Amino acid sequence: MPPLDHSTALKRVYLDNAATSWPKPAPVYRAVEQYLRDVGAAVGRSVYDEAVTAQGLVENTRRAIAEWIGAKQSENVVFTLNGTDALNTAIHGALVDGGHVVTTLAEHNSVLRPLAALQEAGRIQISRVSCDATGVVDPAEIRRAMRPTTRLVAMTHASNVTGMIQPAAEVGAIARDRGVLFLLDAAQTAGEIAIDVEQMHIDLLAAPGHKGLLGPLGTGFLYVRPEIADQIPALRQGGTGTHSDRDRQPDAMPDKFEAGNLNVPGIAGLGAGIAWLAERGIEQLRSVAIERTRKLIDGLSEIKGVRLFGARSAEARVAVVSISVSGYDPQELAATLDASFRVQARAGLHCAPLMHRALGTTASGGTLRFSPGPLTTEEEIDVAVRAVAEVAAQSPVV
Repeated sequence: MPPLDHSTALKRVYLDNAATSWPKPAPVYRAVEQYLRDVGAAVGRSVYDEAVTAQGLVENTRRAIAEWIGAKQSENVVFTLNGTDALNTAIHGALVDGGHVVTTLAEHNSVLRPLAALQEAGRIQISRVSCDATGVVDPAEIRRAMRPTTRLVAMTHASNVTGMIQPAAEVGAIARDRGVLFLLDAAQTAGEIAIDVEQMHIDLLAAPGHKGLLGPLGTGFLYVRPEIADQIPALRQGGTGTHSDRDRQPDAMPDKFEAGNLNVPGIAGLGAGIAWLAERGIEQLRSVAIERTRKLIDGLSEIKGVRLFGARSAEARVAVVSISVSGYDPQELAATLDASFRVQARAGLHCAPLMHRALGTTASGGTLRFSPGPLTTEEEIDVAVRAVAEVAAQSPVV
């Protein structure tokens, strides 16, 4: 492998798209600025031109999300503060009367912590299904973990540590057959992998807007299947601009879950991000993600002292590749890559402590995670691989 040319290595190589996407497509920046400069009105509160324009931006984005995920009714797409807020709304709402929950070791803290809080309060019981060595769950284990009191199956669509894609459609079919609600966390898949809430038997779908959907931070959504909308209570109450003569939160969707002012500049940017994705199509987006991931896996696997986590197949995972390098703490490795080469990756436990426990990486501080995005170039992947090779070559234990 040729050494890295340090004269060109100071260009920022951002490979932390699993945390938040960057750079955003140019239309995203324009949409946010145009709203802030030219519109600036709240949604649902007035009838002057700019307020109507703001309402149109929100509803157009809502319809775009519904189309992207195969939802028949756009009003069942609810805007949230972020993906975590969407998961909390789903979990606390679905489990308001308690019950048993089946989840997995691959989950993010946005699922683990709400469930743990409910368990500690004595309101629910939890069964946590294990994964194989790559981080994939066996649907049969989900089925075996169910009880007569099971109310909810909560599962990530892809691990944010190993990148491995979970068999969501199979799990959704099992849950539907048993009359159990199925919540899917699409934090790592929305925007990269095709999602169809009808075909996959998804009752509740939570996703951030700022990752694969390329919107700004502070955006997210929750899809609630129309047939269960009346079973999920709202966590917040407040102004909606509708039914203002009543002191009770409206039951109609989406107002039921959208108390207070929406993040309209963020939603405008999210709509522009989804439009950019839609122009390219999910097949092309997925193909690019696989190519970049394969290039990253192939390059890193040749470096002495590097251990890769998850299956080697790029097709079996999203664009997330975690590694460890002999002789280096992940945080030290990340800091060195940024300081010396401007290669930026995420180090640590990635808010998925049970996954790291299963991988045996907790004591060593987790892993270093690379996550290219749709605007990541092949040249940037090459720079990252050569940077890791140079740092690994200096390890005292290699």
